[in-house]
Amino acid sequence: MSTKQDDELAQERLVDLAAEFYDQFVAGEVPHMDIPTRTKSNIVFDEDSKVWVYGDRTSTRSANSVRGARKLLKAAYTIEFLVNQLEEDRSSTLRELYYLSESWDSEEAQFKSQDESNQLVEDLEIVSAVTREDFHMRPEESGATLMGPLELREQTRRGEREIHCQKDVGEGGYQIPNNPDTIDFIDHDIDFVLCVETGGMRDRLVENGFDEAYNCLVVHLKGQPARATRRITKRLHDELDLPVVVFTDGDPWSYRIYGSVAYGSIKSAHLSEYLATPEARFVGIQPEDIVEYDLPTDPLADSDVNALESELEDPRFETDYWTEQIELQLDLEKKAEQQALAARGLDFVTETYLPDRLSSMDVL
Repeated sequence: MSTKQDDELAQERLVDLAAEFYDQFVAGEVPHMDIPTRTKSNIVFDEDSKVWVYGDRTSTRSANSVRGARKLLKAAYTIEFLVNQLEEDRSSTLRELYYLSESWDSEEAQFKSQDESNQLVEDLEIVSAVTREDFHMRPEESGATLMGPLELREQTRRGEREIHCQKDVGEGGYQIPNNPDTIDFIDHDIDFVLCVETGGMRDRLVENGFDEAYNCLVVHLKGQPARATRRITKRLHDELDLPVVVFTDGDPWSYRIYGSVAYGSIKSAHLSEYLATPEARFVGIQPEDIVEYDLPTDPLADSDVNALESELEDPRFETDYWTEQIELQLDLEKKAEQQALAARGLDFVTETYLPDRLSSMDVL
């Protein structure tokens, strides 16, 4: 739940955008909206925040073409919808926005796909400098969870409630809300935060009591992490001064999961300072683990090879560590999942692999 001040700021910024279109009309200008180019070539490293953000290159949504005019029309309709939603203190999902557009009186303003409506909301975030959470827009439920020695206070429509993320939850853990800024951290006994890619590995850690044995908060990323998951991870690091480590599969797509937690993603680089945790460190599976532990593997597909080669040129992975690991994987021509550690026994990951890796990193 956002504050009234947040709602008022979001409304003001949205109305200002609509007013800017009007002023352009009055001045005899072709209405347009300038947006940072969302490509890898326009990602730059911000020395102050230590995250990757958009550079100076922009693209223009302009009404000087039919296609551009349609985009601005859709933006105007979406702005009106969001302002009304804020005034009524209501919320909706990104999916609902896509379907709601079918009721708009202009067919030209209706979205052809959810990808189109999602991108427009992201555009409005960038140009207004307001997050979609403050527009009262939310994604579908992500299902990402926390499990560990953390006590928090959650704001709900029925008032506040206090929850301990071990004692007051089932085996599934505490589900991260869409807007984790509604949470207050009350108390904790956490030594470090462990972000885990897959549900299977998350369940293994909880079943083996890893969170209790090592005072660890297990954050289930559920694949490519949702914004709420990255936001609460950053808050845990910044506000509680906790080290964050990321435990994923050993393939290029999983390395990008780590990259999005640590440095931000190309898609949401305008929110990197809000979402990214540049101090987060990578636990594995590393390509060298495939050799050291003789893990079961799958061969690299052509798409994997292309992705790895792309990562060698990705500014998020331009370090000696990542260059060495990626080149080793290309030589091995293999990839491995987290669950491959089970080949050494169900307890190997919690009794040997993670304790050894985390000790070598001075986390334990």
